[in-house]
Amino acid sequence: MSCRAGFVWATPQHFNRFIEECGINCELVTPHMLAAPFYRPTLNCLIVPTGFANPAYSNLLPALRASSPRIRRFVENGGSLLVFGAAADKPEGYDWLPFSIVYRHDCHPRSIAFAAGSSTQSIIDDYDPAAIECDGIFPEYDGEGMGTCGSETVIIEKRIGKGKIVITSIHEYPSRKFLKDFCAEGAPTLF
Repeated sequence: MSCRAGFVWATPQHFNRFIEECGINCELVTPHMLAAPFYRPTLNCLIVPTGFANPAYSNLLPALRASSPRIRRFVENGGSLLVFGAAADKPEGYDWLPFSIVYRHDCHPRSIAFAAGSSTQSIIDDYDPAAIECDGIFPEYDGEGMGTCGSETVIIEKRIGKGKIVITSIHEYPSRKFLKDFCAEGAPTLF
């Protein structure tokens, strides 16, 4: 069975192509499609890339907020959600998620340490772990801190129902291994 990812953005990006090159079918989910009740694909995972809350890059934040109940149901029913950095000084940029999280924009390379047994550790497999570009930190959150730089959390995981949400401020594509595993972990779920 092949995995299907929904990539949330207004236009195709290089990230879409990267997902496809990992052997994952990738569907572009525009802000209008995200909130449209007639748009009902079956996906294993949904990916929200870096910059979703920065109006200089996207107009996604209002659509994510409007689709919050739908996103929650998707995860509760077994889908996986991967969310990157807001890339804007908006502590409330993640208020569309089904739990509380505060983001602080702070862009620079970091050395990341992972919690023992973390399934997120492979996210940086393709990079030098001592110099991972990150665009922020999460000073407050409900969930498990999976990746840290000193006392600063840069990767969070939260299980909701049958699915899970991973939030990261890593400002790089995830490794191919992580992307394949993450998408395969999500059950085919109606969005």
